[in-house]
Amino acid sequence: QVRVVESGGGLVQAGGSLTLSCEASRTILTINTMGWYRQAPGKQRELVATITRQGNTNYADSVKGRFTLSRDNAKNTVYLQMSSLKPEDTAVYYCNVLIVRTDYWGQGTQVTVSS
Repeated sequence: QVRVVESGGGLVQAGGSLTLSCEASRTILTINTMGWYRQAPGKQRELVATITRQGNTNYADSVKGRFTLSRDNAKNTVYLQMSSLKPEDTAVYYCNVLIVRTDYWGQGTQVTVSS
C-alpha cells in the first residue's frame, strides 16, 4: 500500500497563484508516474499534469504555460505551481501515483478561483 498525502489548495482570486504538494510514502524512483488530476462539479476527472520516473512531464492543454510540475526526489514529493488561475480551474485536485499498473490516489484538495 502506498500513502499519498496532499497539501495546499484553498481560495484565490482570478489571476492569482497557488502551489499544491503531494508526498508519496514510496521513493519516487520506484514510481512510474506521479501527478495531478482534477474534478469539477458535474464533470469527469481529468488529467492536469504528470511526471514520469525519467522526469518527462505532460500537461493538459488548458494549463500549459500556467502550471508547472516539479519534484523533489529526496522528499518523494511533487509540486504543482499554478499561476494565472482562472475560475474554470476550480475543482477538487487529486494526486495520483502509478506504480506498475496500480493507481494510488490522495484524498483530494479543493481549489476555488473566484472571479
